[in-house]
Amino acid sequence: MTPETVRPPAVGTIAPDFTLQSTIGEPVTLSSFRGYTNVLVAFFPLAFSSTCTAELCDMGTEFDQFVGRGAKLLPVSVDSTYSLVEYKKKYNMPFEMLSDFKREASRAYGVLIEDRFYSNRAYFLVDKNGIVRWSHIEDNPGVKRGNRELLVAIDGLE
Repeated sequence: MTPETVRPPAVGTIAPDFTLQSTIGEPVTLSSFRGYTNVLVAFFPLAFSSTCTAELCDMGTEFDQFVGRGAKLLPVSVDSTYSLVEYKKKYNMPFEMLSDFKREASRAYGVLIEDRFYSNRAYFLVDKNGIVRWSHIEDNPGVKRGNRELLVAIDGLE
């Protein structure tokens, strides 16, 4: 299957699994959360860009709201793990980020912008059974969802 034919996973289908390196130096596998927590997979284009920084700092400010709703937050970008470690440190982000440096997860989720070689801004809410329950893909990667919208989607799982 060519990258252009990959479609994002539809709501009600099993989320494509991935294993990506985290900013703590350990691999994280999406399916490892099955059976015990909901996961918000949040693809963002590039660390240190203005919209991504605003988005992730906002998520960090209200991180306890995500945790309090029983949702694991997994921000994913095509940046190297080293870059993400520096990004996390610079902005004091309270969550780990995942490096999709080989673009495998971005392609599997149908959100890689091939001609730019980074992912679009996209959100996939995966329930405890590994099923996509809500998703949103931005028409323009320079636009982001607000935390309120993301938290309402998480609240809809209960």
